[in-house]
Amino acid sequence: MKFLRFFVNNNEDITIKTGYFDNEKVIALKDNIEDVLNNWENKEYLEKQMIASYSIEDIVFAPPVEPSKIICIGLNYKDHAKELDMELPDEPKIFLKPPSSVIACGEDIVYPSMSNEVDYEGELAIVISKKCRNIQASETHSYIGGYTIINDVTARDLQRKDEQWTRAKSFDTFAPIGPFIETEMDPNNQNISLKINGNIKQNSNTKNMVFSVFELVEFISNIMTLNPGDIIATGTPPGVGSMQKGDTVEIAIEDIGVLENKLV
Repeated sequence: MKFLRFFVNNNEDITIKTGYFDNEKVIALKDNIEDVLNNWENKEYLEKQMIASYSIEDIVFAPPVEPSKIICIGLNYKDHAKELDMELPDEPKIFLKPPSSVIACGEDIVYPSMSNEVDYEGELAIVISKKCRNIQASETHSYIGGYTIINDVTARDLQRKDEQWTRAKSFDTFAPIGPFIETEMDPNNQNISLKINGNIKQNSNTKNMVFSVFELVEFISNIMTLNPGDIIATGTPPGVGSMQKGDTVEIAIEDIGVLENKLV
C-alpha cells in the first residue's frame, strides 16, 4: 500500500493528515503515520481508520515522516563504484543529514548562495516504524515500516573544500522525500532512475547495492538507536551530476512513484 502525509488543497484546515492512495483517490486516516505503518495489515484496524476521501489533485504532499535523523550511505552501488574506479567498501560508509533539510514532493530545492555546484543523488529510502537497537538482519522486517524516495542533494564544491560532508549535505531543502511510503515491495529489486528536465541521468536497479536494506538496518542499529520515522538513505547509483537553477528533477522507483522537485 502507498501511505502518505498531506494537506488538503484550498482548505482552511492546515493540519497535516495521514492517508493512503488506492490509485484512484486518497483516503484520510485517523492515526499518525507511525501507528498506521505498524498496524495497516489488520484490515479491521484500517477500516475503522477511514474518515474521508480526496482526489489526488485536491491534496498537497507533506513529507511522509518527520525523522529524528537521516542516515545516509556512501558508495553502496556496485555500478557506481565501477564508474568511479573505486574498490567496494568492506562495511557501509555512513553520514548524517539533519531533519531540518527535509522537504516534500513538489516543494522547491533552494540553491545556497555559498555554493556553485549543487548535485542530485536519487536514492531508495528505508522508513523505520519501531524503535530498535542492536537488531539482526533477519529481524529487520519487524522494524521497517516501508520505503520511500529521497534526493540526497549535495553542494559538491563545499564537500571537496571541507573534506568532510556536514555542510555540503545539510542546507535547508537538501532532503526532498516522498511522495509515498510503499509497504509491499521487494526493496532489493527495484528499478531506480533520475531525470533532469525529462532527460535520464541515473538508471539502475537496487539489486546492484553492495549492502542490502536489511544489512544496512542491522549495521546502523548496532551503532545508534533508530526511532520511528527515521530515514536511511541507501546510496545512489551511477550518473551523479549537477543541477542548475530552474531545473526539475524527477526520481522514479518502480513500486513507489515519482519524487519531483524544482531547483530555485
